[in-house]
Amino acid sequence: MNYKLIFSTVLKVIKIEAFLMLVPLLTSLIYKENCFYSFLITIVVSFTVAHVIQKFIKDDNKHFYAKDGLITVALTWIAVSLIGAIPFVISGEIPSFIDAFFETVSGFTTTGASILSDVESLSKGLLMWRSFSHFIGGMGVLVFIMAITRKTNDRPIHILRAEMPGPIVSKLVPRAKDTAKILYLIYIAITIVLTVMLLFGGMDLFESLTHAFGAAGTGGFGTKNDSIASYSPYIQWTLAIGMLLFGVNFNLYYLLLLKKVGVVLKSTELRTYFIIVLSSIAIITFNIYPLYNNFANAIRSATFQTSSIMTTTGYSTADFNAWPTLSKVVLFMLMFIGGCAGSTAGGLKVSRIIIAFKKIKAELKKLLYPNTVSVIKFEGEKLDESVSNGVGTYVIIYFICFAILTILVSFNGLSFETTISSVSACFNNIGPGFDLVGPMSNYSVFNGFSKVVLSIAMLLGRLEIYPLLLLMIPTTWKRK
Repeated sequence: MNYKLIFSTVLKVIKIEAFLMLVPLLTSLIYKENCFYSFLITIVVSFTVAHVIQKFIKDDNKHFYAKDGLITVALTWIAVSLIGAIPFVISGEIPSFIDAFFETVSGFTTTGASILSDVESLSKGLLMWRSFSHFIGGMGVLVFIMAITRKTNDRPIHILRAEMPGPIVSKLVPRAKDTAKILYLIYIAITIVLTVMLLFGGMDLFESLTHAFGAAGTGGFGTKNDSIASYSPYIQWTLAIGMLLFGVNFNLYYLLLLKKVGVVLKSTELRTYFIIVLSSIAIITFNIYPLYNNFANAIRSATFQTSSIMTTTGYSTADFNAWPTLSKVVLFMLMFIGGCAGSTAGGLKVSRIIIAFKKIKAELKKLLYPNTVSVIKFEGEKLDESVSNGVGTYVIIYFICFAILTILVSFNGLSFETTISSVSACFNNIGPGFDLVGPMSNYSVFNGFSKVVLSIAMLLGRLEIYPLLLLMIPTTWKRK
């Protein structure tokens, strides 16, 4: 393992994070807030310490393997979350470091779960930092670093595969560094368009940016205690569509730029994604119609919550805790499905669901016709057996982790619905759950131990288990 290059990369990311904190720092300056000092102290100290330590690490060995990429990603996300929590503590607005760490992890992993009972009491600078962390974490911290720094041997593709969600990560162009640039340019472009659309809806620049960042990273941190409920129908429809767009594989947007519309329309994952979304909207609309007695309001609420949960964003316009059981079951199932691979959404991913079903179908066919050779195809191409087996393995590990996390959180002694939905919401990077962690509630009901467990759940979900799991295995650190 290339320890020097790993830690050198982590330190470089900490320095970049310090630079990115200038955004909330400037926001606090504009609004003349005291939290300006908390950002200034964090920026100066973290940058200086990282820079000094980096001077003593000479990463002459440029060989970087898949395991190194996974470890680098895991350590980086833990480091940025620890550093990112400091301004909350120094400002005194979230005095508990565990609470601040939970809030920061939730931001970077684009979960949107919060321990804050009164979001509106938070200063504008810290509100901006919460939402901006969604934007940074949405496409991936290290993908951003790859896009702006020089290429070093085969390091970029290992990082890209370790940090980008989904079972298959391929390069759009020959160089992984250029792939990172393309992804980020598309990401930024759609975010700008969404920001402008929100401005047209009557939001001011601050609100437009924070909510666009939340939708772009599919995170869900907002500026109001009732999330999006108090905003106009135009804003709600705009964000609903925006969230759905960010739940799509970004590779498809690149293909659209190349005018390969036919290839995009033939995408099995994209078609399945929208079939699930439209089916869920239809079921929920007719199920909640008696509550609203107004079809326009019912379909808007159903569309928004389906879009929000399916893309694992977590914004809300209604207290779906009060919805009928059928609607809550549909939303609960959507928590696990998530968006498309290569998007900013969490969950298992639509592509994994498709591959898993194809694998089951192939195994059943093999039982009926033992001599038949079954070929699994995905997106029109033969799928390597290693990929289909990898999906099966991931799903098994996923539910084992889910079970362990649920058992650990259950020691808190809260209701079954609260416990199971909080783990589901954090592990799948959604945010709101049901009962005591519903859309109009928060995670302050949990004790410190549960908050740490749920923070780990958020990191496991965003990094798709393997990087963090590898970090916990003792043999990973043994020199061969």
